[in-house]
Amino acid sequence: MAVTTSTRTATETGTHRRRLRFRPVRLSTALLLIVLAVVTVLPFYLMFVWATHDRSTIFAAPPPFTFGDSLGRNLDALTQDVPFYRNMWNSIYIAVMATVTRLFFCSLGGFAFALYEFRGKRLLFGLVIASLLLPSLINIIPHFLVIDLIGWLDTPRALWVPGMADAFGIFLMRQFIASTISRELLDAARIDGASEFRIFRSIAVPLIRPGMATLALLTFIGLWNSFMGPLVLLRSRDTYTLPLALRSLQGLVSTDWGAVMVGTALAVLPLFIIFFLASRQVIEGLTAGSVKG
Repeated sequence: MAVTTSTRTATETGTHRRRLRFRPVRLSTALLLIVLAVVTVLPFYLMFVWATHDRSTIFAAPPPFTFGDSLGRNLDALTQDVPFYRNMWNSIYIAVMATVTRLFFCSLGGFAFALYEFRGKRLLFGLVIASLLLPSLINIIPHFLVIDLIGWLDTPRALWVPGMADAFGIFLMRQFIASTISRELLDAARIDGASEFRIFRSIAVPLIRPGMATLALLTFIGLWNSFMGPLVLLRSRDTYTLPLALRSLQGLVSTDWGAVMVGTALAVLPLFIIFFLASRQVIEGLTAGSVKG
């Protein structure tokens, strides 16, 4: 009995020592995470703060860390220099159309590569993967020549139509569908008389929503922030997207940084809203493959 009591006491003492030893580690980890969170959030906070100050205040030493009273003046300067709301509509239109079409075609392509067997399947999927290895800058000149040949220069559709069946989107959806949907489920639906597109629409789509949310968010953010494509293909200010419009505010001699800051803040707000609305689905999509046995 005494041996049992002493053993239990030793075990409790060892556990207590391990807890004491891990407390500094946990505390330092928590402090590190707090510091990283502050470093990540601080630039966005300063962006919104400086959107309410004029240029002279922004470049003061030390810079302001509280909101000012120049928001209205900065908005007026922004809308006078560029057709900002027209440019915002262009960005919304391009990002939404690219997201919707890419979700449809990439999910169909991923569904076929994951669950169907056909001649040349491995070769075609290999070509899809190989296209991911090519730097996007290599295709700028051929892409420009093709868009110019068909007369789509300076039009929004030149930015979203060529990427409707994106290689990365097909690969992402193929991997997600392969780890989520079994072929036995499709065979059962075929026995019940469902067509192939009905199987995709009624069975596959509800099961792959987390993966589609991930692809939708990545596509929307990518097109919303795209700069090189619009810079090459768009010519007039009325067709500019937000990155081009904000870049055009920066002159060679002087720049109204208050207008730039308020325009950047307005451009970032939709991304925050969309991410907070879709974050749960995105996390499920990114982690779904790791929990499959």
